Amino acid sequence: MKSIFSKEQPFFIAEVGQNHNGDFEEAKKYIETFSACGANAVKFQTRDNKYLFAKEAFEKEYNSENAYAPTYGAHREKLELDKKKYSELQKLCKKNNTFFMSTPFDEPSLEFLISINIDIIKIASFDVGNLPLIDKIGKSKKPVVLSIGGGNSKQIDASIKLLKKYNSEISVLHCVSEYPCPYQRLGLSNISTLKKKYSDLVVGSSDHFNGILSGPIAYMLGARVFEKHVTLNRASKGTDHSFALEPNGFTRFIRDIKRAPLMLNEKPKNELGNEPVFKKLGKSLVASKKIKVNEKFTVNNLTGKIFNTVYLAVRRSNEIIGKKAKKNYEIGDIIDL
Repeated sequence: MKSIFSKEQPFFIAEVGQNHNGDFEEAKKYIETFSACGANAVKFQTRDNKYLFAKEAFEKEYNSENAYAPTYGAHREKLELDKKKYSELQKLCKKNNTFFMSTPFDEPSLEFLISINIDIIKIASFDVGNLPLIDKIGKSKKPVVLSIGGGNSKQIDASIKLLKKYNSEISVLHCVSEYPCPYQRLGLSNISTLKKKYSDLVVGSSDHFNGILSGPIAYMLGARVFEKHVTLNRASKGTDHSFALEPNGFTRFIRDIKRAPLMLNEKPKNELGNEPVFKKLGKSLVASKKIKVNEKFTVNNLTGKIFNTVYLAVRRSNEIIGKKAKKNYEIGDIIDL
């Protein structure tokens, strides 16, 4: 089976999360829209809230301006997609040549995602070091993306070691768990560290920065998997919309990352000086003073002028200066070799 993640080609994940606000039709729009923008995978989040939250947390009053219900548990329930509809989303991803991906936040959600044969499993930063859950994820032998926000080196090492026991298709993403994350706290230099430490894995970046500059910089540091929160409307109600990228932003995020390596290629040397602008406006060497035969060319008896044709380009003056003239030149005469 061909690997999903590559150290050569970038892989783009459109992180919908729960920005669909529990609306199945809206979830379908996310898949269609961001697949068209260039996403390789569209990612959702899956929770069994009554399993995940203790009773006191589930019933806690929730007064946020982003609340969809008066208690936190009911709010979370409102944001969940009907699990019976997942297969339709999966088919839609396949139709759009995009991987279907989700983060299970608990064991029942993991079991459900495995049962529908999810393409890729994401381990959230919240579960770095959660070895009981990670062991079950590893046993699924599904391709895994692991975000490491909030985890220390020992927790990250233990998580990766356990996953590698079952599977080699793993991507580890540098992540700072701040929503949104200010640009000066992105800590992207850690990508280079991860690349050296986990040289057998594909390293990437999951950032919550509200712009696109982080992408090309992460690429230059070695990232090849890029997860970015997306939204159809930044003004929508919900905690993750304001820093997510709208379709135009996500398209430019992908465009700029793909441009980054091409910007490093040197121009072919045989093209230097032959650019159209030089053919049109390039200066040719001429005599600025009368020059007699056998007199040396110097910086004081040469200048440049623009003709309809470029003769001996001024940039080649180093080939002439110090040599003796083989004929007499009047002021303005074209110099030749």
